[in-house]
Amino acid sequence: MIYDVVVIGAGQAGLSMGYYLMQTSLSFIILDNHAAIGEVWRKRYDSLALFTPRAYSSLPGLGLEGDPSGFPTKDEIADYLGRYAKTFDLPIQLNCHVQKIQKENDSFTISTSNSVIRTKKVVVASGPFQTPNIPPFAKKLPNHVAQLHSSEYINPAQLNQGSVLVVGGGNSGGQIAVELSRHHETYLSIGSKVRFLPLSLAGRSIFWWFDKLGILKADRDSWIGKRVQSQPDPIFGYELKEKIKNCAIKLKSRTKSIVQNEIEFDDLSTIRVENVIWATGFIRDYSWIDVKNLVDANGDVKHHRGITEIDGLYFLGLPWQHRRGSALLLGVGEDAAYIAKSMKKL
Repeated sequence: MIYDVVVIGAGQAGLSMGYYLMQTSLSFIILDNHAAIGEVWRKRYDSLALFTPRAYSSLPGLGLEGDPSGFPTKDEIADYLGRYAKTFDLPIQLNCHVQKIQKENDSFTISTSNSVIRTKKVVVASGPFQTPNIPPFAKKLPNHVAQLHSSEYINPAQLNQGSVLVVGGGNSGGQIAVELSRHHETYLSIGSKVRFLPLSLAGRSIFWWFDKLGILKADRDSWIGKRVQSQPDPIFGYELKEKIKNCAIKLKSRTKSIVQNEIEFDDLSTIRVENVIWATGFIRDYSWIDVKNLVDANGDVKHHRGITEIDGLYFLGLPWQHRRGSALLLGVGEDAAYIAKSMKKL
């Protein structure tokens, strides 16, 4: 059998794509390398809660249950994604690890861990979180120092007694630092000035204001879109700010190197800690897509709203694929609808 479409990844992007493909006559299947829908969310750290309220955390066609102004937990999102797949009876093959994609004439061959699948079109919806980005000098840390990437961190029980350094100033790094500060002497290393935004303003979610001000609707090439992209992501909520103000979390500049078992920062100060959490993001890895002219000189996929220069190859769920929410629950559905519509025109 040759499918019309194969979607790779059954996370929020892949499920949204499936929702719109169900409304077409195209034959399709969604492949995912996990054992259950939502497993990626369920494996994240125990205390994780979204900074987007439930009203802005749903996929197309099915609302997230509960207080619309409340903030869902990671297990709640995992349950929701599983419910979403069942509600729309999406054709999903789990435990299917895609090893390579190749194009042969007008179709694609997808090699998986246990099969070879042919399709006319492919939607890569595997998400932006691929290979953990850990600096090479991390290997110089003494063996007794416990170190984890933020994707491996679950709770404080994983760590040694003693001080901890969290490297990275995004929302995940901030949330983890706040949690660890209740149990450990905690340092937070960041490379730029932290900008804080409230979770709510005048009784409304900050995302309600973003929506009204047009920020959520601003595309990547607009003046607003370019300005937002040029700035580091803000930290939502003031809990970290209060911890820093009260010295419960000590700020350090960018982590530079390891010198004689000490961690050195850009300002040349040094510390010794018993634990390090690398909240340093991820590296893009498209080596498994054996197709020429896929990426530009910076390693970014060449595309317009997810449609690549390779006929029949699409991407979904990329950061700023079209708008700020393209990689988030609140915006990925709009991009999925655009791709499905473009397919129907062919």
